[in-house]
Amino acid sequence: MIELVIPSRRRDLGGFEVGRVLPFAKRRMIGPYIFFDRMGPTMFEPGLPRSADVRPHPHIGLSTITYLFEGEIMHRDSVGSEQPIRPGEVNWMTSGRGITHSERFEQGRAVGGPMDGIQAWVALPDAREEMDPGFWHYDAGELPTFDEGGVWGRLIAGELAGIRSPAAVDSPQFYVHWQLRAGTRVSLPPEYPERAVYVADGAVEIDGQRIEPGSMAVLAPGAAVTIAALGDAVVMALGGEPVGERFIDWNFVSSSKERILQARADWAAGRMKLPDLDDQEFIPLPPAIGAAPEPMS
Repeated sequence: MIELVIPSRRRDLGGFEVGRVLPFAKRRMIGPYIFFDRMGPTMFEPGLPRSADVRPHPHIGLSTITYLFEGEIMHRDSVGSEQPIRPGEVNWMTSGRGITHSERFEQGRAVGGPMDGIQAWVALPDAREEMDPGFWHYDAGELPTFDEGGVWGRLIAGELAGIRSPAAVDSPQFYVHWQLRAGTRVSLPPEYPERAVYVADGAVEIDGQRIEPGSMAVLAPGAAVTIAALGDAVVMALGGEPVGERFIDWNFVSSSKERILQARADWAAGRMKLPDLDDQEFIPLPPAIGAAPEPMS
């Protein structure tokens, strides 16, 4: 039932470390999910340097999903949003034809404390790639949850097992947070052709194979999969219908190489509006990687 296990790769983003899972050389996407970063876990000390913040930067052709286990992040964007996100909540930002945003650890800077969460990117389907940008925040109480037999879950996005999240998805997908007590099991139904399970904490067993924390198991299609907790565990499951080949370059995702090159030129020339409430600095355009944007499918 497991096609591939993807280990996380630690990356320093300039004062804050993440564990990157997607994209991966042998598996670029899971359904429409094209990017998956574990932010932390870490402990901030008061006086955290501003270099740890994610300064204003652009996106096209995708939605970002920010979800926290611990801590707080302040989001600001070019459609006028200013929204802190806290554990169990969802910040959903759709870039469409273009958006810019920043993510700042203002609470951590002021008082310190833990930070742990995940940011995922969802590639938009062809017909929605150039849609108007938008931002939506969902409180923890707005998202469907269940709790039975030592298994607690929250549906972050999409639809699974007849339960639907209110998050503003643009293609068939699911994204769920499970907390499993030691010895419990949960079944992931075969509703989508592409599925994966990321172990955030603890360890689980799938089809007789142990999956360690920080790893993502890419699942074969066509059958329900049982996830067994070897101890207390935190698991994120995600997937959906593929959206087709995508190119990625820095923060830009598109079905068109030319569109990504245009986005690079727009950012370099200052043609993309900065966040309304955070417009005094930005991340410069990095050098292009290779001769052309990288294909993903």
